[in-house]
Amino acid sequence: MNAPSSAQQLLRPIPSAMLSALRERFGERCSTAAAVRDQHGRGESVYDAAPPEAVVFCTSTEEVAFLVGLCSQHAVPIIPFGVGSSLEGHLLAVQGGISADVSRMNAVAQVNAEDLTVTVQAGVTREQVNRETKHLGLFFPIDPGANASIGGMAATRASGTNAVRYGTMRENVLGLTVVTASGEVIHTGSRARKSAAGYDLTRLMIGSEGTLGVITEITLKLYPLPEAVSAAICHFPSIDAAVQTTIETIQMGVPIARCELLDRHAIRAVNQHSKLGLREEPMLLMEFHGSEASVKEQAQTVQALAREHGGEDFQWARTPEERSKLWAARHQAYFAALQMRAGCRCQSSDTCVPISRLAESINDSIAEAEASGIPYWIVGHVGDGNFHLSYLMDPNDPHEIAEVERLNVLMVQRALRLGGTCTGEHGIGLHKIGYLLEEAGPGTVAMMRSIKQALDPKNIMNPGKIFSA
Repeated sequence: MNAPSSAQQLLRPIPSAMLSALRERFGERCSTAAAVRDQHGRGESVYDAAPPEAVVFCTSTEEVAFLVGLCSQHAVPIIPFGVGSSLEGHLLAVQGGISADVSRMNAVAQVNAEDLTVTVQAGVTREQVNRETKHLGLFFPIDPGANASIGGMAATRASGTNAVRYGTMRENVLGLTVVTASGEVIHTGSRARKSAAGYDLTRLMIGSEGTLGVITEITLKLYPLPEAVSAAICHFPSIDAAVQTTIETIQMGVPIARCELLDRHAIRAVNQHSKLGLREEPMLLMEFHGSEASVKEQAQTVQALAREHGGEDFQWARTPEERSKLWAARHQAYFAALQMRAGCRCQSSDTCVPISRLAESINDSIAEAEASGIPYWIVGHVGDGNFHLSYLMDPNDPHEIAEVERLNVLMVQRALRLGGTCTGEHGIGLHKIGYLLEEAGPGTVAMMRSIKQALDPKNIMNPGKIFSA
């Protein structure tokens, strides 16, 4: 699937003098090799690669500031890059320019265990944060599935499997260090848990997808490791029964930590990929955190709700090894599904609706998917009304490409009618630009554009994302 041709016509080449300055400052860390450029011009989206003209591997905020300042001077686009796991075309250099790779900015700068905070560089991954805080009895709960960089997670306002209890990046970032479009370094927020000081620039930058600045450091909330953790799977006779169980669990106020839905297609894929023997029926994968007594109480409540909806075959995973095996299979569902159809590309879309409308949203989407005849699979963070419907399509078949996009439109429009959003966690990127206008309306989008113009008048910060051109 090609990137939008209109954006491709806006290429802004790097002047030779600028390239010379980059090579002088960064040496071998400034690369124009085709393989390196290609890697940095794609994510996990269905779009073909749109490589930058050069890739610069930065190691500090000061280096990012130098790079952005040079891009500003020459009006050259700059696209931040973490680990490349985004799903909506965020990383494509649709107007050319420089990819600023921050993966080598991977230091945990400061852990303040007493305050339950940690400050990290943007290239630190979520798994690294948890490895380096576990010995203190602390953890960072945001888990989007991929071992994403913290900078990328902040830029796309990521959430994931734990969001139903712990929230998203929006709720768990206290402060940022950001390089603005002029090359200036600013700091937003602090280590304090709340503030009423001026505009909330931290929240403005979270979810801005690299269009307002380059995030280089992040201060995060940490949480005590729970005294007790228990995970369980439960099979249901239908998707609707699983979703109704989830809805009632949330409405009763059960503080469930994770509640993931997998349909029969997703289970078939993970069974083959991870050598599991799960029943190929709709399944909830749940996790409970708390004291021994509270975990037991939560589990008993959910088990009773599940039985009322035909849920059966509860299987418990109480040891860390058993839980890790289950969650590893869930996190590998995307790559497992790709193996189910040779040569396919996966078009994954997510929407989020109020929990009371979740069953309607999923059931209608499934009916449309079945009617299309295109292989699909569903996973969902259903505890907060968010689900992902992914199609395994032939990238060389124009009919399938058009049909999948038509189905995506129907799915998004339904979510909006039900009071939801076009994306719960993937972000806008390239793919959902039109959906944002439909959801927010022209006045709101015009205000967003005004903010973009004020902070990035030369339009060098990841141009062509969130808004067209």
